[in-house]
Amino acid sequence: MAFNGDVLRELAAQFLTLAEKQGAAVPLMIGHRIVGMTLLFTGDLAGALAHFDQSLGLYDPEEHRPLAARFGHDTRVMVLCWRALALWALGYPEKALGDTNQLLKDAREIGQAATLMLALRFASIPQIFCGNYATANALLNELLVLADGKGAFYWKAHGTSDKGSLLALTGKASDSVQMINSGITAFRSTGATFWMPWHLSCLAKAYAELGKFDDAWRSIDEAMTAVETTKESWYEAEALRVAGEIALRSPEPGAVKAEAYFERALAVARQQQAKSWQLRAAMSMVRLWHNQGKRDEARDLLAPVYGWFTEGFDTLDLKEAKSLLDALAS
Repeated sequence: MAFNGDVLRELAAQFLTLAEKQGAAVPLMIGHRIVGMTLLFTGDLAGALAHFDQSLGLYDPEEHRPLAARFGHDTRVMVLCWRALALWALGYPEKALGDTNQLLKDAREIGQAATLMLALRFASIPQIFCGNYATANALLNELLVLADGKGAFYWKAHGTSDKGSLLALTGKASDSVQMINSGITAFRSTGATFWMPWHLSCLAKAYAELGKFDDAWRSIDEAMTAVETTKESWYEAEALRVAGEIALRSPEPGAVKAEAYFERALAVARQQQAKSWQLRAAMSMVRLWHNQGKRDEARDLLAPVYGWFTEGFDTLDLKEAKSLLDALAS
């Protein structure tokens, strides 16, 4: 939780090597989970997915569900949490939502509070990314009630930050700022630095909507510093895109500055094969270019990215992309 991507990669590789020497199913299952999680959050999404699939292939519910009491969480539920994030970022929103539905079903059947809190928290994230805000809100409310009842400070901090981030995305900037700051303070008091790029980017967005641009820039700079220092790069493209949007909203709109941020966001998303982040960065660039009268360049950028997708056309981003393309064609 005190995220250090370089150290994490080394430890994860050591764990999997030891597991392969032992050859037993449980160490291998956990080893692939740890390596997969490490690769996901340090930006190797496709590599992560391969390890998640291997971990799930080793899981036997009858044999391995009882291990939740020993290890703190059910391994299959945890792997599905991470795989859903990887699938969404790679451009498979429907598959991601399928994993969230499955992990919630499993967690409720297992009936262990720790596994259910994990499941509620991580099922909410792909729902947020897909624009299913009411569903995400219900999951986070359930998490906060359960965490409060169990005295689970860590999960309560998570739920508070996530709920604040959701408020930032749904036009409730003032409430969002208060809740995210409260959640981040609680989260950091545990020694955790994980998830800071996501929460700080949402905080920056909320500050910008309130016209507090100094706070917005401080928050987004902090988010990008966290990416650089901890190597938690899965959210890097989106943090850069948010920075570009702040540049456009600032009192002295900086179209050149914004375009540079959007270019960097696109480069990172392409490098990570993160089609969903690439689509968002492309839409931000297209809106800017459209306003500048660069319709052909805008269409040429967005059409191939949108055309790559084979699912999730009823999700928020893909509906917005379709509307943008229609506007460019008219």
